[in-house]
Amino acid sequence: MSIQWNGVMPAVFTWLKESKSGSLEIDLDATQKQAAGILKTQGKGGSRMSGLVGSGTLGENSYLSTKQRLCLLKSLSEVAKEYHVPLISGAAAETKEELAKIVEGLSTVGVDTVMVMPPKTKAVPSEKEMYEYYALSEATAKDVGVTIMPYNNPDAAGYHALSTELLKKISVLPKVTALKISTIDVSIIETLMLENKGLKILAGVDTLTVYAGLAGASGGITGVGTIFPKASVTMQEYVLNGEWTEAYKISQALNPLSYLDAQPLLMEYLKLAMGIHHNDIAGGLRTFGKKLTQQQIDDVRVRYILAKERLEVLDLVG
Repeated sequence: MSIQWNGVMPAVFTWLKESKSGSLEIDLDATQKQAAGILKTQGKGGSRMSGLVGSGTLGENSYLSTKQRLCLLKSLSEVAKEYHVPLISGAAAETKEELAKIVEGLSTVGVDTVMVMPPKTKAVPSEKEMYEYYALSEATAKDVGVTIMPYNNPDAAGYHALSTELLKKISVLPKVTALKISTIDVSIIETLMLENKGLKILAGVDTLTVYAGLAGASGGITGVGTIFPKASVTMQEYVLNGEWTEAYKISQALNPLSYLDAQPLLMEYLKLAMGIHHNDIAGGLRTFGKKLTQQQIDDVRVRYILAKERLEVLDLVG
């Protein structure tokens, strides 16, 4: 599949249900339905989401077993194929050898591109060790027929930062198809684009979509866009067309919820907002993650209502 990486891609939630024993299990049908509903939504300019991200941070990734993760992704690959978009999923490991096995496994269930997080080690790897980690994942990707997307997320607890020099070096590896930059420092994007104008960069923080576009990002991976896909796609249309004033109006409207995308409990918060949006609060609270307090639930509800009211004025709820 030829991937252009121009546009926005939803990081979909993994919907859960109660099993007969009362424990939580993945609801594949609900998750597929949710993903399809997002992918079929059009922006005001007629475009749609240009990819599908499954089993990411918002998809309960860190709580799923390998078997659960692969089963989920195989299910989502059917939706991605139906809407002719690439399926993306993440991978992180302590060693480059472990990472290579994860990339191999993801390639067997329909994943087209693997977002590769930095190594999950307590000690900070050297630049040489970090490069070898990504180089082996790239070589493995070539062998199994997928591509990789190095993922720099230094603002998240537990992830080592990728230096700008290292990003430059790994971005030219043949099977590196794009970079995902999830940092509030958008100057990194500008610096990388000045070095390589053909580079594809996806922004990973919803509050920075417009600013990342100004810096040269070709698209983004969105959490808030799973809740308000019409708004998210339309904002990206404006960004790609250089209509900054219109894009900024949407960014401001989404801000109450976009703010949650950069919080430690982003998955729990945004999943609840998705549940409220679809009149399924109970479903939105089903997670393998943290249990929200009533105060947090009330805060999310207020933020959701404010964003929805602002988007209704712009005719962007959908």
